[in-house]
Amino acid sequence: MDNTTNDKKEEISQSQNNTIKEELKEPEEKVIEVGSKIKDGQYKCPNCGSSQIEPNPKTGKLKCAYCACEFDGKNIENTVADLTKLKGRVRGSGTSNIKADANDVVTLKCGGCGAEVVIDTANAPHARCHWCRSILSINSQIENGAIPDVILPFKEKKEEAREKINDFVKKRTFFANPRFKKEFTTENIMGVYFPYLLVDANCHANFKGQGEHKTREYRVPAGDDDWVTVYDADLYNVEREYDMVVKGLSIESNSTRLDKTSNSQTNNIINSIMPFDTENCIQYQSNYLVGYTSERRDVNIDDIEPQVAKQLKDIARFSSKKETELFYDRGIRWDYQDLKIIGTQWLAAYLPVWLYSYQEVKGNKKVLHYVAVNARTGETMGSVPINKPLLFGISAIIEFFCTILAFILFFVTSTGSDDDDSVGFFLLLLGGFIFYGVMYLRYRNSDARHAYEDETEKEIYNIKRKDEFVKKEKELRNSQIKGINDTVIEGDVIDSTSKLGNIIKKNINK
Repeated sequence: MDNTTNDKKEEISQSQNNTIKEELKEPEEKVIEVGSKIKDGQYKCPNCGSSQIEPNPKTGKLKCAYCACEFDGKNIENTVADLTKLKGRVRGSGTSNIKADANDVVTLKCGGCGAEVVIDTANAPHARCHWCRSILSINSQIENGAIPDVILPFKEKKEEAREKINDFVKKRTFFANPRFKKEFTTENIMGVYFPYLLVDANCHANFKGQGEHKTREYRVPAGDDDWVTVYDADLYNVEREYDMVVKGLSIESNSTRLDKTSNSQTNNIINSIMPFDTENCIQYQSNYLVGYTSERRDVNIDDIEPQVAKQLKDIARFSSKKETELFYDRGIRWDYQDLKIIGTQWLAAYLPVWLYSYQEVKGNKKVLHYVAVNARTGETMGSVPINKPLLFGISAIIEFFCTILAFILFFVTSTGSDDDDSVGFFLLLLGGFIFYGVMYLRYRNSDARHAYEDETEKEIYNIKRKDEFVKKEKELRNSQIKGINDTVIEGDVIDSTSKLGNIIKKNINK
């Protein structure tokens, strides 16, 4: 058994060291236009010819400010619909590599009065003519990351978002920072389009390892009147091989938002309100940005592709777990994990968020707290500054009384009962610390994240299963199989030494 395990470890090490490099070698690439190009300048109402066109969040359509005519955006075209046939790399023209020296300033000639209007795409891809008030916009893709392939219009109205943000904060006022409570208002929330890369993928997965199925749980003496819980289990060799397609894996494409471990911005909050209903994206049209702000993409596909490969592997691993978890209740140790990425499809997208922000100042340290609302689904998450002295003081009081109760429990159980209640004793002994941790997480939500490994749309098919009984195991002390890794998440942490990690560090140092 030991020789077999060592052989497997050598096989794993050799294979896993080469998998990502092998699968992410320069793929065959095809660039697509997701629809007909819209000319820069005035975009006019098809009914009356006015350029005063704004989005209507109630309907998700564009609306003329003069004749009230509403019309839909254009659907996405030319993408690979059958993902099982996806090969190589297909990407929208909006995902082209960003040129750092590309000019942000673009000059357009107004079609209404002939004036020349300067648009700074670093701030917004549209502006009003200062003479005739016509709206002029940049729709063609320029090489500075300002113009994506697709956009998902706002659906949640501002009043609805304000109510959700207000309700979220009201439930977290007792331990909130006093200055925050005094200054909090939803009047200044903003609608923001954040840049994302949407990835479809066609993959082939192969996972091999061992799983355990519990057959019995019982207690045995461990000396000196002590007892310990042990388990009997059946050990199996397990293999799952299948094809998998992933639809709409969404990943932030602004390096600041990718830094979810930042000490100065609570970026994990914005990440946590995913997923979006990206299947309803339409062709990009800058008039959808009127009344909202936007951020710009500053990472390229090549920068982020290794991270996406890890996330796809996480999705495959969790799909394998769901295939096995009902029987292998003690978990699985995957000794061999292989994911071949046959093809990917990339689109640059703008996705809508209602955002409240508050900057907490603590001496020389500044922390930007966010409360965010997914402007399509209404999903709400936030970070509220904490009054730490108050929280610490109440936690200390709780800890004092819990410690007294813990020792009362210890003396009662040690003198008048044969039952072992050591778990209850230690829980009481740590009562104040547990309270502090629970309250901190409730207010700060530092563990909030988008569970892409579960929530991303995927389909697995052509499944090959192998479950081979190995042996019966007796009196196991661990509640799970040794080396369990069927819930490991690799793609949520960015290696600081990687190309993407260096881009994030460079952005932080600016």
